[in-house]
Amino acid sequence: MRFDILTLFPDLFTSFVRETIPGRAVAKGLVEIRLTDIRAFAGGPHRVTDDRPYGGGEGMVMKAGPIVRALESIERASPICRIILLSPRGETFTQGRAWALSKMEQLILICGRYEGVDERVRTKYVDLELSIGDYILSGGELGAMVVMDAVSRLLPGVLGGMTSNREESFEDGLLEYPHYTRPRVFRDQAVPCVLLSGDHQKIRVWRRTQALKQTLERRPDFLEKANLTEEDKRILGELKEHQGN
Repeated sequence: MRFDILTLFPDLFTSFVRETIPGRAVAKGLVEIRLTDIRAFAGGPHRVTDDRPYGGGEGMVMKAGPIVRALESIERASPICRIILLSPRGETFTQGRAWALSKMEQLILICGRYEGVDERVRTKYVDLELSIGDYILSGGELGAMVVMDAVSRLLPGVLGGMTSNREESFEDGLLEYPHYTRPRVFRDQAVPCVLLSGDHQKIRVWRRTQALKQTLERRPDFLEKANLTEEDKRILGELKEHQGN
């Protein structure tokens, strides 16, 4: 997969590309990341990329021209491509959306700044708007990193284990079960005995129970859409009964 990032601050991605899962995917030849500096496509000696909004108001708006010219400079590596604007107005980025985007061969991510981008960019040149949460950031660069990280780890061969990305939080609609590693006892806190038992069936049940418990306590809204087995429903019933006592 190829990621093309349109940004005013390409240097922000330097350590991200070097240190993260997408960076490792680049080293393996599974992912390509290209950075395009929007400012290079702005006119005039000062390379101005923003201006005051028509109609008045606070702040500045990114101009359409530099963004569109930057977009037009990007080679379309595949017809299986999406142009995405990182924006607080976009749909919330979820694991399901990450899986859908992992089927693409090229993602072009536009990082907005200031009060946003000229609306004519969104209406004519953008396939999808994404938000990583209900809060305001200084720009779309962090959102672009989140999307790249979440999507890259779903690509075949990027993670070590074949099931690594299937056993994480959100993959089956539940939060993930707790994890432990050495030492067995840390400051009077011991690893649960079941994890040391070697009984794979008991470990499976314990992990599923813990995942259901974590979800019930922290994100009960997830349970409405989770794909629950009859065993899950029985365990949930016991957990709720215990919770009510």
